[in-house]
Amino acid sequence: MEKQEEFLRQAIKISKENLQKGGGPFGAVIVKDGEIIAATGNSVTNTNDPTAHAEVNAIRMATKKLNTFDLSGCEIYSSCEPCPMCLGAIYWARIDKLYFAANKTDAKNIGFDDEFIYNEIDLPFEKRKLKTTQMLQKEAVSVFELWDKMENKTEY
Repeated sequence: MEKQEEFLRQAIKISKENLQKGGGPFGAVIVKDGEIIAATGNSVTNTNDPTAHAEVNAIRMATKKLNTFDLSGCEIYSSCEPCPMCLGAIYWARIDKLYFAANKTDAKNIGFDDEFIYNEIDLPFEKRKLKTTQMLQKEAVSVFELWDKMENKTEY
């Protein structure tokens, strides 16, 4: 666990340094075969990109460096328990293991409260606060059917 603590301390250090850069108090590190391949902070306010959380930024860096969308064999170290978006991205990237320091309650206590998203996810789309309308389902499904029949597709 000594090596894991070292990587997690690096994520925490990045989160602290990120404050000086005008970013949020979050950092993430991705490791493969014991080596750091991506390390970065949150840059939501610096880039005006609401998806630029530390974990997503680190995933983007790691996939670019490894030239693959599949991060199997990697571990991610986050200064805080990932939000729903980041957790989804971690699953989609197929990262093997997640280590985090502060939890979602710690984040909530300083104004980063994602509970409403967790609650919304469980609701049928008709009952969510985000007004949502489904349209043209058959047209979209026809594209899915084409994908499903393709022999030369890259599955992900």
